[in-house]
Order: sequence, then structure tokens, then C-alpha cells
Amino acid sequence: MVAFPLETASPPHHVAVATFVTRRIGSGEDLSRVAEALDLDSETLMDWGLRQVPWMPEALDRVCGLVMGRLEGLRKIEALTEEAESLSINLASTYEEISLLYRLTQNLKISTDEEELFRVALTWLIDVLPAEGVGVHLLPLASEEDTTNASLRTENVLLVHGNCRIDEEQFGLLVDHLELKTIDRPLVANLSITQGEEWPCPEIRQMIAVPLSEGDNLFGWLAAFNHIEGGEFGTVEASLLSSVATILGIHSGNTELYRQQAELMTGIIRALTSAIDAKDPYTRGHSDRVARVAVRLAEELDCDAQMRQTIYLSGLLHDIGKIGISDSVLRKPGKLDDEEYEHIKCHTQIGHRILLGLKKLDDVLPVVLHHHESWDGHGYPHRLPSETIPLPARIVAVADSFDAMSSDRPYRKGMADEKINAIFRDGSGKQWDPAVVEAFFRAREDINEIIREEQSELQVMLEPSS
Repeated sequence: MVAFPLETASPPHHVAVATFVTRRIGSGEDLSRVAEALDLDSETLMDWGLRQVPWMPEALDRVCGLVMGRLEGLRKIEALTEEAESLSINLASTYEEISLLYRLTQNLKISTDEEELFRVALTWLIDVLPAEGVGVHLLPLASEEDTTNASLRTENVLLVHGNCRIDEEQFGLLVDHLELKTIDRPLVANLSITQGEEWPCPEIRQMIAVPLSEGDNLFGWLAAFNHIEGGEFGTVEASLLSSVATILGIHSGNTELYRQQAELMTGIIRALTSAIDAKDPYTRGHSDRVARVAVRLAEELDCDAQMRQTIYLSGLLHDIGKIGISDSVLRKPGKLDDEEYEHIKCHTQIGHRILLGLKKLDDVLPVVLHHHESWDGHGYPHRLPSETIPLPARIVAVADSFDAMSSDRPYRKGMADEKINAIFRDGSGKQWDPAVVEAFFRAREDINEIIREEQSELQVMLEPSS
């Protein structure tokens, strides 16, 4: 008798058994003891034995070895096939995850709307995670009483994608129940947690929540809800959500830092424009009007958004150098003599020096320095001609001249529209860029409306450096 194991991965294990003859059996032999051992009758055994071909024991041993080797090879092939399939699935999943993270980083930009970026991330996540729904719960960035920046969130916001059976109020209950504000790592809640009596959201059977944070700043949570296959969430899904949350958290932190820098720059510009008004109260509001008129001219000339922002800031700050001009000259009600005129012309270079250390205002510096250059090359301080004068400076020059002519002064009333129009037509191609003057006449009605408006609220959106 030959027996050898048929190994399997788990019990019950099996053994293969076979009976052989190792010599010829005579027809008259007594096989009763063998028949009893095999639980067979002697006649059946004799009939079987006479039909068998004898085997040498060594040959049987070799055959058994070959069979076992074959079975072992089949088992290895089966295991390798399963491993290859699993590796293929993991590679596909890893590729999708890497692709998602790459696409996400490619869409990062400080000027991008934050909530729109989160919606894009949720759309991509639902294709990778085995979840019915995904969501982002965002915390407020400011209180409702804070009116300094109307664009900031003042209440909780829940963004969802897929079959997400939860609303903002329910997510708030989960935040409190799971004490998410005290946790700085992914939290996985499967049936062992969600089937508890105190679980606040019966519709949520499985959940992963990952904090959106950067440093000590917590901006909210990224979450996945309900495993689509009825299984449980584990470290793979939690790790992917954590990677995405890290990217989004850093982006939110950079956006907040950029916003704070913009607020600081806005405060600096407000202080500088207030200083100009305090220095020369007779021209109060002049810088604001010049800024808004210049932007309208820039729109008429099809300047892009970044150029319009540069022109707006330039209009606000074009006369900042007058802080360094003598009060007796600046407030003189009558005509300036030659020496006084040379002194007041210095305000362009003084303003340039004042702003030189503010890197965010680098694009403004050419306008502050050159807004008194003339198209014919007879302006100051560098006597630049025509298109060698930066375009923003040419635009601000027209806006500045218009407000100066149309505004009341202690020594004269503002000029009538007809006289202003005549001066611009006569100076086109001499003092001012003809194209900007033409834009002025096309936008004349809008410009008159700007002059009649009250001083606008200062709004500064600086273009990020990267």
C-alpha cells in the first residue's frame, strides 16, 4: 500500500492511498489474511490480484515522488497566479492613487477657488475609493461679526460627492461624537463602532475621517462614507485619504498665509494713501479717483486682470512721493515759480525710493517714477518718449491729468468737460499716448460716473509669486 499527503492551505487535510501488487499472484494462493486487512472478500481480492501488473517498490516510490512534485508545482503555479492577480490589482490601485495625487498637485494654485479645488478632489476620490460617498467639512475662517473680509467663510460648509447620506448638521454630530477636533491622524469607524447605541448617524455604516490641517491650523476634515462592497475600511483607504488631506491642508494653509499677507499689504497701502491725503487735504480722494479711472481706461484697452490690478495700485500710490515735498510748495494756491516747480517734480523719484523695498509692489514702481513722462519725450524725470514709457504709466498719466483738471482747487474751479476734451485732443500725440486718449473718449460717460461716486472701498488682490 502506498499513501502520500495531498497538502491544502487549510484543514481538513487529505491523504491519497492506493494498493499495488509487487509479484505475480498464483491462482491457488491463500489471500484470506490480506482480504481481511482490506475488508474485502477473498474471491474479489483474488480476481483483482490476478489482473494486476506487479510493481517494483522502488518504481512505486519514484512515481509517488513525481506525483507529489507535480502537485507541488501546481500549487506553486496557483499561488503565483493569485499573487500576480493581487499585484496587478494593487498596481492598478497604486497607479490610480498616484495619478490622483499628481492631478491634484497640478491643480494647486493659490489664486484657485479653494472650494472648487475640494470639489475636484472629491470627484477624483470617488473613482479610486471603494466608498459610496466622500465629503469635505470646512470650518469657518472668520466670525459672522468680522466684516473686514467679506469673502471669508463665516459658517461650516459641507461639500459632498456620490451617495453621501449625511448633511452638515449630522457631520457636526459626528465631529463631536468621535472627538475629531482632538485627533491629528486618520480615524476609521467600522461596524464595531457604528453599530453602537450612541452612534448618531445610523445611515453611516463605515467611515474614515482625516483632518485637513497645516501646522496648528485645522481647516476641517476629509471623509469617506459606507464601503460599496459591504466590507470595512482599512489602512489602505485611510492612507490615501491622509495623503490627499495633507496636500489640501498645506494648500489651505498657504492660501490663508497669502490672504494675511494681502491684508497686510492692503493696510500698508491704506496708510500710504491716507498719508497723501493728510499731506495735501485739497486733493483728498484724488488718488482713489485716479486709480478707478485708470482701471476703466485699462479695460477699454483690453488689459488683462493682472495689468488692471497693477494699474489700480499704481493709481493709488502714484503721488506717494509728495510726502517728501515741502508743504509751502505743495499747498501754494498760486502758480509755482521755476525753483518750486523743479522741487515738486522730485515727487516721482521720492515715491520710487519710498516703495522700492516693497517687493509686492515692484510692478507699481515704473508708474510712480514715469507717470509724468510725455509722449513727445519732454516729460520728467527721464524724458522717455512714446512707447518707451511703460503702458501702465501712460494710462495713469491720462487719469491723473483728467482728475487734476476736473477737480476743484483753492485757486480755481474744476474745468468744464468741453475744455478738458479740447486739452486732451490738443495734447494727444504730444503729452499723452493717442491710443489712451482715444480710450478716454470712448469711456467718457463711465469716467464721469466714477468721478461722481463716493470714494470706493480699497480692494487689493496681489498676484502670488509662485
